[in-house]
Amino acid sequence: MIEAAFTVSGGSMRWTGGINYLRNCLRVLRAHESSRVHPRLFVAPEVPAADRATLAAELDGPPIEAPWLGDAQRGRRMRSALLTGRDALAATELERHGIDVVFEAGEFFGTRTAVPALAWVADFQSHHLPQFFSWRARWRTSLGRRLQLRGRRIVMLSSRDAEGDCLRFYPASRGRTVVVPFAVPQKPGMAPDPTVPAHHGLPARYFYLPNQFWRHKNHVVIVEALARARDAGTSMVVAASGSPEDHRNPGHLDSLKARIVALGLEESFRILGLIPFEHVSQLALQSVALVNPSLFEGWSTTVEEAKSLGVPLVLSGLAVHREQTDGAARYFDPHSPDDAASALVDAWSAPPGDPAQRLAGAAASAARRVREFAGRLADAFELAARA
Repeated sequence: MIEAAFTVSGGSMRWTGGINYLRNCLRVLRAHESSRVHPRLFVAPEVPAADRATLAAELDGPPIEAPWLGDAQRGRRMRSALLTGRDALAATELERHGIDVVFEAGEFFGTRTAVPALAWVADFQSHHLPQFFSWRARWRTSLGRRLQLRGRRIVMLSSRDAEGDCLRFYPASRGRTVVVPFAVPQKPGMAPDPTVPAHHGLPARYFYLPNQFWRHKNHVVIVEALARARDAGTSMVVAASGSPEDHRNPGHLDSLKARIVALGLEESFRILGLIPFEHVSQLALQSVALVNPSLFEGWSTTVEEAKSLGVPLVLSGLAVHREQTDGAARYFDPHSPDDAASALVDAWSAPPGDPAQRLAGAAASAARRVREFAGRLADAFELAARA
């Protein structure tokens, strides 16, 4: 059995999707591949208690306190990894706990890491949308990935689309990539709870857009689309939840709110902000459809969650969205409010689905995708251990 280390540092908390992804990895490994991979979770002192509890629920033991992952040690560790090719502090701790493979996400353990690494690269957004990143951020990302590829690590991507980018931008990765599309399980015993939409003041019919309020998530095209549809005679409601902070574009949410007010859409585009995790699936399940207008994705968590619930999808026509849904969605040009309006109106006009029937109808396919995800993830750890 492989002893696999997953790490969470303070900096990782900026990305809610990253925490959800890690939680899902831990969950499916324990449920389906416990005989092959034993996950161990190392947490930095800065990790909030709520996140610790969320992740600990997916383990067979408590997380391991890891001061070496803390902000105070980050500079020292990075210097060691860059100058010697080995993060000595991390290596000592991982070896002390008998780790066979470390899952490298948001960390860099050196080109000559003592413990084999499975490096997860979520996407190559900075290559496709450089205008959303500073020169320094793009340089650091590119340098970090080139250094990773000099070591004896396997690179894990979540889609064939992302793998194509990896081979294109980093040819040295050829022969060391593995594609592991993640899947999301249905919550056991889940049933529609109408009190959740009511709690958020939502009407009986609404679209749900659960993306963080980052600029590339492209909420603005949906705002503009709602105005186009209203002016053509169809009024609709979109509820949007997610983190309000875009550290790359701090004024983005204020700008979006100003545009909503200017178009008189305060009742049509509802900003819910951060909501309890358990509310997300309920709002998706009971929506007319889940909407993702993003300009870029590696493999969308919100889309995967909607698939597990049997929820209709209205998506930007990205190659990865088409790969992820195999054509089973309504697609639109993410740069065209008119095209987005047409897709929304089409979904709004469709016969309403019954949430309970959606759940039942999606259960078998969701379970199959989760088993496949767990198996591929375990395969990736075994491949990394042999690299």
